[in-house]
Amino acid sequence: MTSTGTATRRQLVTFAAGGELFAADIFSVERVLRHTPPRLLPNAAPWLRGVIEHAGTAIPVIDLRERLGLGAAETPAGARILVVVVGDTRIGVTVDEVQAVRAIDPALIEPPPAIYRGLAREYLEGVARLDGELFVVLAITHLLDSTERIEMARALASEGAHV
Repeated sequence: MTSTGTATRRQLVTFAAGGELFAADIFSVERVLRHTPPRLLPNAAPWLRGVIEHAGTAIPVIDLRERLGLGAAETPAGARILVVVVGDTRIGVTVDEVQAVRAIDPALIEPPPAIYRGLAREYLEGVARLDGELFVVLAITHLLDSTERIEMARALASEGAHV
């Protein structure tokens, strides 16, 4: 640790979706965009909401609530789209709100429990208590498995939206 005490701290973007609190490593979040309704993709998985155009590229958008089994809901006024990097692909992730970027000692991130309110364990990096609230730290790179990435690519290709 340096004299400032920041060398070992980890930066997390904190956000809410489906009434739950989440966090993701700041290095996995490229940008936060205001929510714009994505162009729908027919016959796509329920969690694949469609595509948006960002920086001249079509970006697939997934609904985090649907993806994690938290149930569908109307998009709130403060909703945002996190542009995240999964492998070599940019993906938009719809969340209800983005709260803040917070620094945390990595030792305070506990391993994910075996069962956490129905969330698939592979999506989770762990849980962390920040300012008295419990956040689920997502493993962004595991939000989609290889089969789902192929499914997403097929849906995008069928609509001519290349990512």
